[in-house]
Amino acid sequence: MRPAHAPPAAIGTFAAFLLLAAALCMAACGKTSGSSTSSGVPAGTVYSLTFAPGTIQPGEEHTKCVVLRLGNPDSVHIGSLHNTLSNGSHHMIVYRSTETVEQPTPFDCLPFTDTLDPSKGTTLMVTQKKDDLLELPSGVAFTIDANQMIRIELHYLNPTTQPIDVSATTNLITIDDSQYQNEADFLFIGDPDITIPPNSSTTLGPIFFRLPAEYEGVSFFAITGHEHQLGTNVKVNLTTGPTDPGTPVYDVQGWLWSEPKTVVADPPFTIAHNGGFNFTCDWTNTTNNTVKFGESASDEMCFFWAYYYPSQGARVCMHSDQYGGGIDMCCPGPSLLCTYIVSKLNDGG
Repeated sequence: MRPAHAPPAAIGTFAAFLLLAAALCMAACGKTSGSSTSSGVPAGTVYSLTFAPGTIQPGEEHTKCVVLRLGNPDSVHIGSLHNTLSNGSHHMIVYRSTETVEQPTPFDCLPFTDTLDPSKGTTLMVTQKKDDLLELPSGVAFTIDANQMIRIELHYLNPTTQPIDVSATTNLITIDDSQYQNEADFLFIGDPDITIPPNSSTTLGPIFFRLPAEYEGVSFFAITGHEHQLGTNVKVNLTTGPTDPGTPVYDVQGWLWSEPKTVVADPPFTIAHNGGFNFTCDWTNTTNNTVKFGESASDEMCFFWAYYYPSQGARVCMHSDQYGGGIDMCCPGPSLLCTYIVSKLNDGG
């Protein structure tokens, strides 16, 4: 269905989601085929990088990036990542990068959008918690090439009345090469149909998203929900179809938008043929403004990301009812909308 068929009032929000989703795909998507290594690096070796953009003033909000050399002389397999964020950090994304020159001085970068070719970067982990540990299942890892460059993206803001110092650290921890069996990857799934009236509570969903066929049979092992400061809950159910209410796989008691828990599935779960996820997002708007979808901390989102193996590629997927009959889409993929928005990004539009 072509973009011109959308109701005029819906185009702005839907286009904003597509720009974000397609750009994240271009920065993070593409199938990752891990390779065996013979580095001899001991299991438990920690490679650590810190990004400290410095002091920010009250009311400041930025997204900055750095590109740093990890310092691994040989290819390794990463079995866990441990990220820590200071006060003022909204989220951090850690990417593998194919850049060859370090950029240690923080530079402006649009959220998710500055890596415009899937060959230039793949996402390892997204973090919103102040202390976030992702432990991959036994035998599952992210493969890191020798002399790997890492791109760190940090979205931060200062909501206080005093200057604050902002920093973030990522620790990549190896497993023994002989234990490696499967390459990890992730899906980013959401819905942009967000309208939260002033001084009210709103629920979006449950929303059914059918899993693309190539992901049938993969094993999902961790899920994290994502909203902004008005968010009060994200729930995700595993379902066999649109009429099945499903089984909870992400339902956190006392869920906090600023510290969204990563729920680990042990054992990992698979999704049946034609099945998928039902997800719900809740918000309480304490402002006098109508709040809609957007990337700023003052806007809102309804997302979750799910880590899985073996890799079939990282993709950004969405459901929207802003088009007649509703639409499900994953980028990159065989979609006129994906093609359109990716071309706009490449043109700088």
